[in-house]
Amino acid sequence: MIALAEKIYDEVLDLPAEERVGLIDKLLQSITPSNKSIEDAWIVESEKRLQKYREGKVQAISGEEVFRKIHARLSK
Repeated sequence: MIALAEKIYDEVLDLPAEERVGLIDKLLQSITPSNKSIEDAWIVESEKRLQKYREGKVQAISGEEVFRKIHARLSK
């Protein structure tokens, strides 16, 4: 890492975790800018899924179960 980047890194470590996460988000967006149409599509899709959940048309699965299934698929 160049000296300036190293100095910035050291200073960032002094920030509270929440501020570091915000900075990470901004840095990632600078590398891969978001696509507004994709973001809008995900908002619409998530609202549809939430509505189906609230109506009892789908059931929630715990995060542990999701990761267990992923691990099982990848282990084959």
